[in-house]
Amino acid sequence: MKKLVAAAPRSAALKEYEDRCITSREVKVNVEFASPKHGTELADFRGTTPFINGKFDEEWRVFTERTSEEPRGIEFGDLPLGNMFVGTIVEKGEDVTDYEVGDRVCSYGPIKETQIVSGVDNYKLRKMSADASAKNAVCYDPAQFALSGIRDGNVRPGDRVVVIGLGAIGLIALQLAVKIGASVVIGIDPIEKRRVIAKKYGAHHTFDSISCDAGMEIKRVTGKKGADVIIETSGSVHALQSALKGLAYGGTIAYVAFPKPFPEGLWLGQEAHYNYGKIVFSRACSEPNPEYPRWDRHRIEDVVWEMLMNGYLDCEDLIDPVIPFEESAEGFCHYVDQHPEESIKLGINFRGTGGNTSCY
Repeated sequence: MKKLVAAAPRSAALKEYEDRCITSREVKVNVEFASPKHGTELADFRGTTPFINGKFDEEWRVFTERTSEEPRGIEFGDLPLGNMFVGTIVEKGEDVTDYEVGDRVCSYGPIKETQIVSGVDNYKLRKMSADASAKNAVCYDPAQFALSGIRDGNVRPGDRVVVIGLGAIGLIALQLAVKIGASVVIGIDPIEKRRVIAKKYGAHHTFDSISCDAGMEIKRVTGKKGADVIIETSGSVHALQSALKGLAYGGTIAYVAFPKPFPEGLWLGQEAHYNYGKIVFSRACSEPNPEYPRWDRHRIEDVVWEMLMNGYLDCEDLIDPVIPFEESAEGFCHYVDQHPEESIKLGINFRGTGGNTSCY
């Protein structure tokens, strides 16, 4: 059997592995479909993530440097690549009561032919029907952050809403804004393919952030009023500057992106100062949630999973292209790292590979 790993920065490879025996609390899954992340995972792949030499200190709630004696946050060679998978349970431990052999499930995990995961008290191991969309299922992760951005931005019916950065998170957030009943929904991204999908999802306007002054365009199409809420997912300094210009007086920017350090050029004077804007840093997996105890990450995940499985959210167009597992190393390098403009979220199809269900 094989798995997808980062052998070195910006170098993906398929590597052979053997499964261990499962414990009494685990299940084993033969994978049929999988997908990587295109944001934070790409920073890992390129070796640019702050978690290599840094770590977040929960007590002080600050980033600190790892000591020379501590292991690095990421080690290449056998670094797993991938984020979500869909497959069928082929083996279960004796203490597992919530799942059965033959159940189709989705959960977190790297891109590999089999997965061994906890089957006891693991709400992240999600059951799904035989005909449920695998493409929707692997959007379970980005949908959480999209919903969090919508809630943290306090998007309400009648609001003027802008989504900057139309990757998977942005396009799901845009769908939610449309369905909530926002009076004006604007999508901004330099990639035409993404703007076309935004229009399909109900965006009233879309703009290419490279060929226009996006902040001024937001003001123009809102009758000089600006946006009540702007959801920023791109992590670009230019996007944040455009958001500050396009924001209505007293409006909110829900900052979902996890950017690299900004270069010189961010100006927090001018419109930012005059328009009394608020920036809310939004992260679905930071606990406690701003609306705790009514809302926590578990509830966010429950809600988005239901939305994905009942068809309220449509992610079929987001998973493109879909490539065979055997081509995943080349595909990851091409579509995720080198040419992200050609893909929103890459799909990996395992049909026909079939993992060995025995252990050693």
